[in-house]
Amino acid sequence: MDATTKWLAITAALAVITLFSAATNAEETKPPLVVKVVKGKKLCDKGWECKGLSAYCCNHTISDFFQTYQFEELFPKRNTPVAHASGFWDYHSFITAAATYQPLGFGTTGGKNVGQLEVAAFLGHVGSKTSCGYGVATGGPLAWGLCYNKELSPEKTYCDDYYKYDYPCTPGVSYHGRGALPLYWNYNYGKTGEALKVDLLNHPEYLENNATLAFQAAMWKWMTPDKKNKLPSAHDAFVGNWKPTKNDTLAKRVPGFGATINVLHGEQMCGKGDDEAMNNVVSHYLYYLDLMGVGREEAGPHEVLTCGEQLPFGKNPVSTSSS
Repeated sequence: MDATTKWLAITAALAVITLFSAATNAEETKPPLVVKVVKGKKLCDKGWECKGLSAYCCNHTISDFFQTYQFEELFPKRNTPVAHASGFWDYHSFITAAATYQPLGFGTTGGKNVGQLEVAAFLGHVGSKTSCGYGVATGGPLAWGLCYNKELSPEKTYCDDYYKYDYPCTPGVSYHGRGALPLYWNYNYGKTGEALKVDLLNHPEYLENNATLAFQAAMWKWMTPDKKNKLPSAHDAFVGNWKPTKNDTLAKRVPGFGATINVLHGEQMCGKGDDEAMNNVVSHYLYYLDLMGVGREEAGPHEVLTCGEQLPFGKNPVSTSSS
C-alpha cells in the first residue's frame, strides 16, 4: 500500500469515527440505573430524570419511550428564524420539568402505553396553544408548536382587582399569556407561583425566561384539580382516576382526551359541537400520536376524543322528569 492509499484509508477511518461519535452524543446521555432493595421493596434511582430511590423509577419513565429525536419531530419548526421563541424550548427542559411530576403519575400511570398517550395529550394541548402555524405554513400547520412562549400583543394587563388582597397586582406588571399552557391573570400567576415556590406574581416574566419553569407551570396545571370549582385534574380525567358522577354521565362527560379539553377550556370549546378551536387541539394530539409511533387509532372513539357533545364542567342537563 503506497502513502497516498494509506492516507486515504486513515482519512476514511477518522470520518467514520467522527460520525459515530456525533451520533452517540446526539441523544441525552443517561446515567446508570441504581437498584436497591429496602425493607423488601425494589427501589431505583435514574439520576437526572428520576432522582432519589423510589419504586416508580424502576418502571418506565418518560425518557424510555419519548426521546430527543421524537421531541424534534413533534416540534420541528420551533427554532426556525421566524419562530417567536427560537432557541427557547428544548427536550432537556421538558424532561427536567417532568421529573418533578412523574412520581405523581405524569407519564408513569398505567404502564408504557398510557404513559405515551398522556405525554402526547399534554403536548397536544401545549402545541396547539403555542403554535404559529397556519394553513399554508411550511411543513403544515401542525409542525409549528412551541413557536411562542408569550403573548406578543396583549390588549390588557389582565389584572383583576377582585383578588387584590390575595394576589395584588404589581404596579407596571402585565399578566398576559406566558408559558407552555399560557397563564393569564394575576390570580393564576399567584397560585402557580405559590405551588412552584417562585415569585411569579411580582415576576411573571420568569416564565418567558426559563423553559423548565414554563413546562413546570404547565405540568402543575395539568396535574392539579381545581377543588374550588369541583374540577378534576386533566391528568385524572385522562388516565381514568376521575370517576364520573351520574350528572357527569348525563352531561356526556367521560374520561379521555375530550375531558382534558373540558377541564382546561370548559365552555370556550366544549358543548359546541364541531368547534374549530377544539378541533385544533384534537388535531395536534392525533398528529403527535402518529409521530410518537403510538398511532391515532389509540385515541379512542369520538365521544372520548372530543368534548363537542359534553356539557362544560359545572353545567348539568336540565331534568325532564315531571313531579
